[in-house]
Amino acid sequence: MENLLTIFPDIEIKENELLAHYTNTKTGGPADWLAFPTSVEQVQQLVDYCHQTSLPLTVIGNASNLIVRDGGIEGLVMILTKMRLINVDNNLVTAAAGASYIEVTKVARDYSLTGLEFAAGIPGSVGGAIFMNAGAYGGETKNVVDHVTVMERDGQIHQLNNQEMDFGYRHSAVQASGAIVLEATFALEAGDQATITAQMDDLNQRRADKQPLELPSCGSVFKRPAGYFAGKLIHDAGLQGYTSGGAQVSTKHAGFIVNVDNGTATDYLNVIHHVQETVQKKFGVQLETEVRIIGRQD
Repeated sequence: MENLLTIFPDIEIKENELLAHYTNTKTGGPADWLAFPTSVEQVQQLVDYCHQTSLPLTVIGNASNLIVRDGGIEGLVMILTKMRLINVDNNLVTAAAGASYIEVTKVARDYSLTGLEFAAGIPGSVGGAIFMNAGAYGGETKNVVDHVTVMERDGQIHQLNNQEMDFGYRHSAVQASGAIVLEATFALEAGDQATITAQMDDLNQRRADKQPLELPSCGSVFKRPAGYFAGKLIHDAGLQGYTSGGAQVSTKHAGFIVNVDNGTATDYLNVIHHVQETVQKKFGVQLETEVRIIGRQD
């Protein structure tokens, strides 16, 4: 394999870098190459290179709803969190893919724009929020997206409107296409700043009261099964506190798995599988993971 450090001297790239340093769970094996582009031009250079050489390419943002297996990731991994510019134009807020979703909600608040309050505590990046159609407290990303600028894997850049994004429950069109989110524009409405602030503060307090924010986790692990709540099923199955290695079903919120003692991705996956098997056996409900699980098997 060619040395990407010499091919792209102007882009920050690390070789054989542990992804545990970047994921919210503090787990994950090494990336063969890990790049931190700071502009669309740099993303395009890397995408073009991977396209021409067939080097596997994985793109991640804040890695807040992600489990990277202990075997790491083959090829090149791009982390977009250095692309975080946010711009406001009347009621439109445009944010680069690597911008913190929480930071976007604060900018909207500062401009007295309402619609993003639900996301005040969502820890992911804008790109991740678009990819997953992130939601919380009755709100969803799809409800405020005007359009998204994406780069296809052949380097072509174009815009997709809300309908073309095909948003669904924890779903968007880019999951199937592999297109890379570069930026998103949110269409908001004028609101009262004090009201917006109060709602954001309330949601953040509710989140802090119910969720184990003091420990590393990947957020809500399972999708909501039709007619049920995943957390309640896990609680009713008596699984809170169940531990494998250093990963544990949170005793504070059953829908979370936390890293309590230098857990590995394998520990996380063992807990996930045990929870799925137990809930299936007790209640006949198949829990699907909301968290993305990627990377090589050990």
